[in-house]
Amino acid sequence: MARKFIKHFVPDPDWVKKQRSLQFMGSLLHEPNLWHLTRHSVSVAAFIGFFVAFIPLPGQMIIAAGLALLLRANLAVSITLVWVTNPITMPPIFYLAYNVGHAVIGLDVSEAFEFHLSWDWIVAGLSANWQPFVLGCLLCGMFFGLLATTIVRLMWRWHTIKRWKERKDQRLQRKAK
Repeated sequence: MARKFIKHFVPDPDWVKKQRSLQFMGSLLHEPNLWHLTRHSVSVAAFIGFFVAFIPLPGQMIIAAGLALLLRANLAVSITLVWVTNPITMPPIFYLAYNVGHAVIGLDVSEAFEFHLSWDWIVAGLSANWQPFVLGCLLCGMFFGLLATTIVRLMWRWHTIKRWKERKDQRLQRKAK
């Protein structure tokens, strides 16, 4: 069931391989684990997607694709999960990361952060607060990436055990007839 659900949203590997814009990658896209939906490839892709979602850089999808190629994780799942941070969710997620960074460093958040929508604040405010922000992004990315990996593995195992029990019950019913 999980595979069927995911396959509805994943593009066909042959279609992706034929795209002219991706021809420069050569045979890298022919790695089977980039397209198979296995417990390992999807759980690693979940980690990559959530970790990269917390990286405050443009081009998160490219970073996720590169890591998926490097770690041989499911490419489509990695790229899709990066969209956890979108224009709507980005402010609260990055504010959480900022607060986590301040808590780890040991600074009081209320005295260190005051927002003003101006270019001067961006230059002065971020130059003074980039360290807790980056630290918080890395820590939150690791935490939520590991949490997503654990959830995917547990749900996959639960689903597999459920299917085993269903098949066992079906075999027993056929024998009883």
